Amino acid sequence: MKKLNNILTHVKVLEIIGHRDREINNITFDSRQVGKGDVFVAMSGTQVDGHIFIPQAIEKGCSVVVCEHLPQNLSPGVTYVKVKDPAEALGLMASAWWNYPSETLKLVGVTGTNGKTTTVTLLYHLFESLGYKTGLLSTVLNKIHDREFPATHTTPDALQINRLLNQMVDLGCDFAFMEVSSHAIEQNRIAGLQFAGAVFTNITHDHLDYHKTYKNYLEAKKKLFTGLPQKAFALTNADDRNGRVILQNTKANKYTYGLKSMADFKGKVLENHFNGLLMQVDGEEFNALLPGEFNAYNLMSTYATALLLGQDKTEVLVSLSKAKGAEGRFEIIRSNNNITGIVDYAHTPDALKNVLETINQLRTRNEQLITVVGAGGDRDKEKRPKMALVVSTLSDRVILTSDNPRSEKPEQIIEDMRIGVDPAKSGKTMIITNRREAIKTAVNLARPGDLILLAGKGHEKYQEIKGMKYPFDDKKILTEYLETA
Repeated sequence: MKKLNNILTHVKVLEIIGHRDREINNITFDSRQVGKGDVFVAMSGTQVDGHIFIPQAIEKGCSVVVCEHLPQNLSPGVTYVKVKDPAEALGLMASAWWNYPSETLKLVGVTGTNGKTTTVTLLYHLFESLGYKTGLLSTVLNKIHDREFPATHTTPDALQINRLLNQMVDLGCDFAFMEVSSHAIEQNRIAGLQFAGAVFTNITHDHLDYHKTYKNYLEAKKKLFTGLPQKAFALTNADDRNGRVILQNTKANKYTYGLKSMADFKGKVLENHFNGLLMQVDGEEFNALLPGEFNAYNLMSTYATALLLGQDKTEVLVSLSKAKGAEGRFEIIRSNNNITGIVDYAHTPDALKNVLETINQLRTRNEQLITVVGAGGDRDKEKRPKMALVVSTLSDRVILTSDNPRSEKPEQIIEDMRIGVDPAKSGKTMIITNRREAIKTAVNLARPGDLILLAGKGHEKYQEIKGMKYPFDDKKILTEYLETA
C-alpha cells in the first residue's frame, strides 16, 4: 500500500475533491479489475471513453478516481483527482508506485518504422554476452535476464512497463532495452520513464490510420527525443532523411550512425551473402551472421548504442559477430530439395522493399522468387496497393493472401492490394485467400533452387479474425510443407 500523496508527486493536478492522504491498494485503468481501495484512472481511449465506467469502478470499491472531467454526481468517501491528461498521469503514478525503476536501470528506447525489434534483441543478447543482467521489452517477447514473458503489444501499457522494469531492478538488471512505438508515445504510455538514451532507426509509410498524416507520425517519434534529459544520448540514422529532424529539439547529447553519410559511427558493407555480412565498422573489419543492408543498419545502431553506454569496441564487435536476429526477421528455412524459405515480419512498403531488394542482391537470378503476402485489417489502408506494387515489381511470382483481417473481410483487403499490382506482373499474380493454402501453393510452385518469401507475420503465432485469435505459425507451416515437397 502507498499514500495517494506520494504517487501524485509529479502529476499535474488541476483539482482534488476529497482526502489526498489516503492509502491505496492498487492502480488500474480497467474498471473490470478494480478492487477495494484502488485508484481508477478514467482514460479517453481510441474507441471507448473510460469516464463512462467511473460509476462501475466506484461500485466495485475504488477509493480514488483520476479523470479529465469530474462526474456531475460525486460519491461521498471517494477522492476525485482532476488532471489535464489521465494517460500521462497514469504513467507518472505507475512510475512512483513501482519506486521509479527506470531511474535505477539504464533504460534505452528504440523507435522507428523498421528495425526496432532486431535492434533491441541484438542489444539484449549483446549485453547479456558482455556479462550484464539485461531486460528486454519487444514485439516478440519480454525478457528479464533469463526469464521470458509473452508480449501483447510493441510497447506495453504504463502499468505493465513499470511492473516489468521493477522486476528487472529486483533481479539486479543493469540495462533494459525497449521498443517504443509511435502509438505508445502518442498515448503517453512512456510518461514518467527516464531514458538513458534513445535510438531512431528510420521512418517510412505506416500507421497513418492512427496518425492521419505523415507529419503527425514523425512528430510522435520526435517526442521521445524531445523528452530526453540533458545527460542522455540521442542516436539517429544519418542516412534517413528525417534522422536529423528527429534531433532538432532534444536537450540530449546528439550522435549519428550510418553507412553512406558522414556519421559519428561509420559502417560500410564489404560483402553481402545469405550467410551474413562482411562489414567495416569505424575502420575495423568484422563478419556478421545477419544478411542484408537493413541488418547492417541494425548492427550499426546496436554497436553505436553499446559504445555510448561505455562498452569496449573490440568486445562489442566480437560479440556482434556471433549475434543472431530476432525471430521472424529474415529467418531462413532450408529444405532437402534446395528450396529456400524466408519468413519476415515486413508489413510496410519500405520493409518489403528492403527485404526483397536484399534477396535480389543475394540471388543468382537463375531461380524464381515467390512472395506470399497479405495486409492487416483495421490498419492503414493507403499502404495496401503500395505493398502490392513493391512485391509484384521485385518478385517473379506473387500470391496475395490473408494476414490478420481482424474485423475486415479478407477479400476486400486483398482487392485493395490487387489494385496496386504492376500490370506487367498481373499474369504472375495469384489470389488465394486462405493463408495456409497460399503457402502450400507457393511450395508446390517452387522448383529446386527457388526462393519463397512469407511476408507480414514473422514471429506471430496466430491469425486474428473477427476478434478471435487462431493458431497460425508461418515458419511452422512452411517447414511442414517444405519437408514433404
